[in-house]
Amino acid sequence: MRNHSSALGFTRRSFLRGLGTAVAASTTSHWFAGSAQAATMSVPRRPQAVVKDRAPLFAGNMYFLPLGSIRPRGWLLDQLRIQADGLTGHLGEIWPDVGPNSGWLGGTGESWERGPYYFDGMLPLAWLLDDARLQARAKQFADWTLDHPWPNGMIGPRSNDDWWPRIVMLKALAQYQELTGDQRVVPLMDRYCRYQMATLPTRPLRDWGKFRWQDEVLTVVWLYNRTGSPYLLDLAKLLQLQGYNWIAEFADFPYKQKVTAAWLKLAEGQGLSDLALATHGVNNGQGVKTGAVWSLVSASADDRRASEHMLAELTKYHGLPNGMFSCDEHLAGRDPSQGSELCTVVETMFSLERALAVTGSPVLGDRLEKLAFNALPGTLTDDMWAHQYNQESNQVECSLHRKPWVTDGPESNLFGLAPNFGCCTANYHQGWPKFANSLWMLSGAPDHDHGDGLVAAAYAPCEVTALVRGTAVHVIEETEYPFRGTVALTVSPDKAVFFPLGLRIPDWAPGATIRVNGERQADPAAGSFARIERTWEAGDRVELEFPMRLRTSRWFHDAVAVERGPLVFSLEVGEDWEKLKNNGLRSADWQVFPTGPWNYALAVDPAHPEASLLVTETPVGAGPFTKPGIGVRIEARGGQVNAWRAEDGAANPLPESPLASEEPEERLTLLPYAAAKLRITAFPVLKS
Repeated sequence: MRNHSSALGFTRRSFLRGLGTAVAASTTSHWFAGSAQAATMSVPRRPQAVVKDRAPLFAGNMYFLPLGSIRPRGWLLDQLRIQADGLTGHLGEIWPDVGPNSGWLGGTGESWERGPYYFDGMLPLAWLLDDARLQARAKQFADWTLDHPWPNGMIGPRSNDDWWPRIVMLKALAQYQELTGDQRVVPLMDRYCRYQMATLPTRPLRDWGKFRWQDEVLTVVWLYNRTGSPYLLDLAKLLQLQGYNWIAEFADFPYKQKVTAAWLKLAEGQGLSDLALATHGVNNGQGVKTGAVWSLVSASADDRRASEHMLAELTKYHGLPNGMFSCDEHLAGRDPSQGSELCTVVETMFSLERALAVTGSPVLGDRLEKLAFNALPGTLTDDMWAHQYNQESNQVECSLHRKPWVTDGPESNLFGLAPNFGCCTANYHQGWPKFANSLWMLSGAPDHDHGDGLVAAAYAPCEVTALVRGTAVHVIEETEYPFRGTVALTVSPDKAVFFPLGLRIPDWAPGATIRVNGERQADPAAGSFARIERTWEAGDRVELEFPMRLRTSRWFHDAVAVERGPLVFSLEVGEDWEKLKNNGLRSADWQVFPTGPWNYALAVDPAHPEASLLVTETPVGAGPFTKPGIGVRIEARGGQVNAWRAEDGAANPLPESPLASEEPEERLTLLPYAAAKLRITAFPVLKS
């Protein structure tokens, strides 16, 4: 065991200084356990009608089903239960920023973004699981905000009037209204929006709110669709006018290289300059939705295409094999040793979910699954009691080092309660629940591709109950996807009803097949939405088969990554977990050191990976993204590259491929990315 106590003490002090003012609050398990008595609520079982876009809004390609329509099953239910049993379910007991002294609960503690962040992610989880304890906790945040508006219409703690944390709270309150029907929500939001409409001309958006205005437009559209108040469209236009122009930036993307602290002039206090905020990872993740969201107001086809273009540019210049782009804290190029912030992962997922609904682009669905099945679980411990601030695709050590971070500190890739900064501690909870609530959608107006029917936008075990053309339709989805390629749907309407069923066919799945009641349908095109139009009757069975062929993708310095279905695979590196600090309950901070070599070049023909890689399937376990539960491994061969070393805890840049090894070839095991907390994902290619 290594002694890192002195280093830890230094970084903890630095970390606390970086947080600004912190208010210590007394938290007890009695407070949280007792709150479970306060409410017992459950997800509505009868389907509700989808609230569609009112004129003159452009009608999206698809609509989200009312919250409560989708229920997790199988491994997804297990994953959500693990989350509820981890930090999400207990954070307020050990972390004062969202504890009973939170400013968003009427206390004198943290009063900016962390309470709304936590509420926004914990809330959908509570209802997906019918968890009365978490529902009561969510209700505390909702009740305080709803019961304590300012006289002028402002909401939230009186200690600040920043627009940004209110943007998050509005987003959470919209969810709360859908789940509970609380009649206080819409009037409160209306009063707030009228206040904001009157106030923005003299107190405009600034810093974070200026760069994240598109998230409020989502809520303004949600409110307009329920009230029809014309001023809300004027408010949306004012937000867009004052907000950062993401669409124009990515029309000619200027940030093609690694951004440095010196270039941003951070030492000169320029951390909130437009340059710093435009290259900030989380802002870019949230910005991905901008074109799609704004197109609801502008009705511009160019705006709708902008989300996909923005994602493509980020991938081209900063893309990583796990589906993310580098951002530690700012855009950092394509080296897979660079990190990606956890906030950026969940915010990019949310952007993709929203942009997918508006555009109907299957490309966005493919990327959403890649993040959900790789980058999201890959930065959490198996029990979800700890997380990283930054994860790396090539992550050979998680320790107190400053390299390779662009502007972050030495705790950045530790697994812990609040490494580096606490924003991710508050915000990451939304990842899995919002993904679960995005699996199925209702297709848009009849003049769109799918008409008024159901669409499988992403795949995971679940069941959905929806109102389709006036008829309640129940669908059970049985699958071990993404570990297997078979998806079985049992469609049971209350009565026979004609509607189109849309099924996303991933771009990586040429040769996919669809059968309805055993009868093979026309072969669907990869990278599209297949459409089955028929009169559906109770018990109809749809079976999809996605060929899970091995493939490779090319990355930095011509390295390769191995992929199968939506999963990315990484070298299994031995892990030595060393505890640095107990944080209360089961929470602790950890360093992770390698116990064996990692610097291998892969013996693979990128054009024909199946010739040298062997897939082994085993039963999928209850923890599907853990080593015991993953259900699939790949056997490979490779040779060590002695010149490829780690420096200050990070792998040096990849050597150019192909290259020779002076060492004999060895047998290697590749695991799904999320199961390997130390990993090599982008490999140099070994000369044949």
